[in-house]
Amino acid sequence: MVKLRLRREGKKAHPIYKVVATDTRSPRDGRFLETVGQYDPHANPAVIAVKEARVEFWLRKGAQPSDTVRSLLRRTGFWLRWTLIRQGKDEATIAKVTERWTMQQADRQTREKDRKVRRAERKKKLAAPAAEPAAPEAPAAA
Repeated sequence: MVKLRLRREGKKAHPIYKVVATDTRSPRDGRFLETVGQYDPHANPAVIAVKEARVEFWLRKGAQPSDTVRSLLRRTGFWLRWTLIRQGKDEATIAKVTERWTMQQADRQTREKDRKVRRAERKKKLAAPAAEPAAPEAPAAA
């Protein structure tokens, strides 16, 4: 049985993963059939490069993606397109749905940036009064 999974490469403490089609019996970093993509989790944002035609080829042949590879394919939008293809949708519908998904992802990123800014402002606002200690009151002169 063929499986799509990650193969660890790169330096110590800085791994880069290759998405490979491999036999389920072979070890994680062992023999594989084909490299179909790459994932660099240390880049900001994480780099996910996938050869969509080859991934689709292996999925049509019955390959099963690992949970991690499936989540990476979801993040690229390929899994949504693959699901629509399996359901028998036409190309126009697939293009419309994937375009809407792309717009939602762009909106999501801007909302996350705005949320981080608001959170930082709130932290500053809460920390400011605590930083200023109350001045001791002088005793009244008689």
